[in-house]
Amino acid sequence: MDEVFICKIASFQEMNIKWNYEIAQREKDKDNWIVWKKRSIENYERGYTIPYYGILEGNIICEATAMVHPKVVQNSDGLVGGHTVYLSAFRTIDKFQGKGYFSKLFHFMMDDLQQKGFTKATLGVEPDEEKNKEIYAHYGFTEYIKSAKEYYPDGTVIDVEYYGKTIA
Repeated sequence: MDEVFICKIASFQEMNIKWNYEIAQREKDKDNWIVWKKRSIENYERGYTIPYYGILEGNIICEATAMVHPKVVQNSDGLVGGHTVYLSAFRTIDKFQGKGYFSKLFHFMMDDLQQKGFTKATLGVEPDEEKNKEIYAHYGFTEYIKSAKEYYPDGTVIDVEYYGKTIA
């Protein structure tokens, strides 16, 4: 029997399942994840974000979120607004990494965003996350936009580099 993998915009129920899974995986920074879950659901309700999920045999195995409103993106100038969308939360459950599932989800998301009128996508990455930087470059995020600091709910401060690509 062939496995069934679907890509879709998440429902509230699916968001709750995925966020609860992510929170359960955390120990030291669980409080940040609880805040991010609340914000994520509120922002989805307001139409500020679009959560995309990859679902294999009924289980959510990968995700990405498109942020379409400047209010939900730190350092948003040049990163979101008009025809530009900011992407975040690229996550795949470890045992499903490297098998092409996220690639399918990414292409589904890019097609959907293009149909919605977006012409540019941006994202942020910490400077020392070399593996992620390589992955993002593979997906075409090679246009350096800027560097800035971001702040977690618990006050943690991180450095972030922002990159963009044309959606075609």
